[in-house]
Amino acid sequence: MRELCSCEHCTRLSGSPAMAWVGFHKDALKWTGPAGAPTYFSTWPTLHRGSCQRCRTQLTSVADGSDTIMVTIFSLTRSAELTPVGHSYREAAAPWMTITLAPDLQRRT
Repeated sequence: MRELCSCEHCTRLSGSPAMAWVGFHKDALKWTGPAGAPTYFSTWPTLHRGSCQRCRTQLTSVADGSDTIMVTIFSLTRSAELTPVGHSYREAAAPWMTITLAPDLQRRT
């Protein structure tokens, strides 16, 4: 899963018109940076955000009961390879924002 999100929660936390996310199975993600695994804090009753222990940059989002961890695309080294194919809460996006999504080669029509 690679997508933008323009929900009020993401836009306010990021200070931008959308956040870019990529999803991984929790067990498939390994933290290799010098700061180690993120520090988590609750931002919604069932949602927890992870931030870098050194600089406090927001890195992840995890919903209670989910096996998926969402990671901000541009916090990853190879972010250019992770083009969004979806846009959650597109109707809530800033009216001046124009988005061209990458084709989703995994989705069959």
